[in-house]
Amino acid sequence: QAQLAESGGSSVQAGGSLTLSCSASEYVYNRYCMGWIRLAPGKEGEGVALIGSDRTTRYAASVKGRFTASKDNAKNTLYLQMTSLKPEDTAMYYCAARSCDDRPDLYAYIIRGQGTQVTVSS
Repeated sequence: QAQLAESGGSSVQAGGSLTLSCSASEYVYNRYCMGWIRLAPGKEGEGVALIGSDRTTRYAASVKGRFTASKDNAKNTLYLQMTSLKPEDTAMYYCAARSCDDRPDLYAYIIRGQGTQVTVSS
């Protein structure tokens, strides 16, 4: 079993919605804090969301109010609900695991999945 496996990426029009899923191994899911990062060609990697050990979620300013990260502990699964999508959201999205700390950098990760592509057209 892959440690992290994303799914749900697709091509959508601006203004649309999409939900990504990430299935995690039990060890990774219970050992680390989980979140999402994204990489786009020609851009620096960006941390999108991180669910802390206290269940509070931090978001990048660029997605706050539009994206919602959540977890299903019964399924060891992480989700990212994305609404009001913009062309600048186009990127490869990765599920990421990291230590549970207060570092402000949402992009820091220890393990990431293979990614799922999200393309938003105008």
